[in-house]
Amino acid sequence: MTAVTDDSRGTPISGLADRPLKDHPLRVALTNEVHARPSEYLEAPIRATVLAMLSGEGAADAERAHLERLCQWAGVPKPSRSATHYSGSFGTFRLKWERHTEFSTYTIFRPGRSDETFAEPALDALPPDWLGGMPGQMMVGVHVVLREAASDEPDAGQLAAVFGSDSYAGNRVAGGAATAWTDFRIHGDGFSRILIQNHSMSPWQAGRYVQRLMEIEIYRVMALLALPVTRQVLPRIGAIEAELAALTAQTTDLQGLEDERDVLDRLTRLSAQTEQIAAEASYRFGAARAYFGIVERRIGELRSVRIEGLQTVGEFMERRLTPASRTCDAVQARVEALSQRLARASNLLRTRVEIAVEGQNAQLLKSMDHRAEVQLRLQETVEGLSVVAISYYLIGIVGYAAKSLKGFGLKVDPDLVIGLMIPVVLFFVWNGVRRIRKVLASDH
Repeated sequence: MTAVTDDSRGTPISGLADRPLKDHPLRVALTNEVHARPSEYLEAPIRATVLAMLSGEGAADAERAHLERLCQWAGVPKPSRSATHYSGSFGTFRLKWERHTEFSTYTIFRPGRSDETFAEPALDALPPDWLGGMPGQMMVGVHVVLREAASDEPDAGQLAAVFGSDSYAGNRVAGGAATAWTDFRIHGDGFSRILIQNHSMSPWQAGRYVQRLMEIEIYRVMALLALPVTRQVLPRIGAIEAELAALTAQTTDLQGLEDERDVLDRLTRLSAQTEQIAAEASYRFGAARAYFGIVERRIGELRSVRIEGLQTVGEFMERRLTPASRTCDAVQARVEALSQRLARASNLLRTRVEIAVEGQNAQLLKSMDHRAEVQLRLQETVEGLSVVAISYYLIGIVGYAAKSLKGFGLKVDPDLVIGLMIPVVLFFVWNGVRRIRKVLASDH
């Protein structure tokens, strides 16, 4: 029996080797999936930079190849060919890469602190030419500074100097074990800023909360990708709704089948336009809904404690992000409702057209029945005339035959014979024509 092994170590799983159980091929991989992307072990003071690169769904191979070039430059192990995440030490810094559905994140950790809070970010440790060749476009760039517990917590003036104004949000996190501040703005260096003052967090705990704060900023921006889409489709939706209202009002005044078919064609065109809008926007709206949900969960996981007189991260998101989320949901619901209204209007008009066509078909069938009846009567008349005509010729032949018999010396009165044969000939001809008609009718 083949021993079951742990993929991460290549050793048999204790207790399973001698059991007559057949494991699913994906059991170990799926079990280990929850441990695939652990939080980093962060000892303060430390600086970090996270980049979210929007590269599309098919860029994973290009990103792995680009990451391999950095690993080759530093002489460190490369990611596997099918890897969707990577974490490795590059000497003076540590790099973590994670592949998501349509974007990837690169997080650089650099221990130590600079003389000024954000003067020497962790990103400076990467080669500039490698940074310039990264696949995709930068959607999010955030510098993070985690200060050690022994340092003094910055006051309001220092925070205003760090963020360039006093319009920043902040609160205690981890139940009071740390304090985090951010203003959710892009500064002159092209990056947002998050400042964290550690009070009593462990390195593992610090890694988790730094990751959550980064993800809030990443998924906030990614969720807002749906907002330009809503602004693009709203005028198109409004035009379709206005034309649909006009067509619906016009439906009651239609005069004939041609008018009904014209309106039905226009409704079909509007339905096609609506489906095109839905196809263009459905992915983005669905992704935005998922990203909004992640932001809400990460905010809840911060275990925030309010700082008196300061807006919390959760309150900032509630005031700024929630309206955008509801706008996207409202536009998506509006598209779905428009599609349903068009379907109902089209079905109603199709029913009306079908009823009109059925009325025309009924009149046509009635006319066909009348023509069939006339044709039947004409056929019966023709049959009667045919019987008379055939009988006339047959009686003429009988008369010639009677006269020839008289010429042979037989005592035959030709007039008498003709008179006697008239009813007989008529009967046989009428019966023969009737049989022929029955045979022809049975063939059809």
